[in-house]
Amino acid sequence: MVRHHQPRKGSVAFSPRKRVAKETPRIKSWPQSDEPKLLGLAGYKVGMTHTLVTDTDKNSPTSGMDVFTPVTVLEVPPVVVMGIRAYEKTSRGMKVITEVLADNLDKELSRKISLPKEYDQSEAIAKIKGVLDNTADIKVLVHTNPKVTSVPKKKPDIFECGIGGATPEDKLNTALELLGNEVSASEIFNEGEYVDAIATTKGKGFQGVVKRWGIRIQYGKAARSSKARHVGSIGPWTPRRTMWTVAQAGQMGYHKRTEFNKRILKIASKDEVDQINPDGGFVKYGLVKNDYVLVKGSLPGPSKRLVILRQPIRPNNKAEDVPQINYVSTKSKQGV
Repeated sequence: MVRHHQPRKGSVAFSPRKRVAKETPRIKSWPQSDEPKLLGLAGYKVGMTHTLVTDTDKNSPTSGMDVFTPVTVLEVPPVVVMGIRAYEKTSRGMKVITEVLADNLDKELSRKISLPKEYDQSEAIAKIKGVLDNTADIKVLVHTNPKVTSVPKKKPDIFECGIGGATPEDKLNTALELLGNEVSASEIFNEGEYVDAIATTKGKGFQGVVKRWGIRIQYGKAARSSKARHVGSIGPWTPRRTMWTVAQAGQMGYHKRTEFNKRILKIASKDEVDQINPDGGFVKYGLVKNDYVLVKGSLPGPSKRLVILRQPIRPNNKAEDVPQINYVSTKSKQGV
């Protein structure tokens, strides 16, 4: 008998496929950069549209031609640096030594965390400078400002962000300059630059093996063919257990995912919102009211979902010019 083999259905690299604990993604790895600035930015996914962009890739068949390109719109109001954290390297990984908070914290943060009633910032700064010899890394705490967007919430999202600098001392000096201040997208990224997008994907609930893993539907004369959307075999007699690699039904979606090297086509200020808002606003979002970013292609998650853009951790080193956008569709997306 001839045995036919084929690749397994679905990747086991993302197992276990369960719901994330927090919708705001936690980024564990940041690229090394000597440039004194934040290495990440958070925005809210608005929706998608299409643009007409001049292709600048010399090796492309459409080089020099105008091509229609799908883009994702992110509303990115300025983020606020609310704190600084010092990390030391231990045998069990990086641990927080101490932290500094800003004086002028937004009152809306009380919806998210407990704000200190009496806080001596100068004492905290002196303490973090005192442990600088034992410090291996400096990171900052950043919060968003969703109340100025069309996202129907006031509670800010807080995430930890890496900061550029050759040494922990350089990073601390940069962090102290930014502490309590707003940072806009144009201060972090440039048009034409590649970034990584981290977000929580759309939740699809409890799904079967065909949709969740992509296995083939059983043909008509197969055993137990009355149930076509199931796995033909869940394993051998030995070992006498079902392996974790076997495709089974369960949670699909609402997972943390990272997409590498997404290109920024445009960074626009809030004065240019008329160039992007369609008639009637974006479906399930509304109107863009603040700075926004156009990212080539799609991004994880539904509209209103928080998306964190990070400096590329595995850059493709592809030198391209600043994108030339000749047209942005503002046609109404209602009923599409």
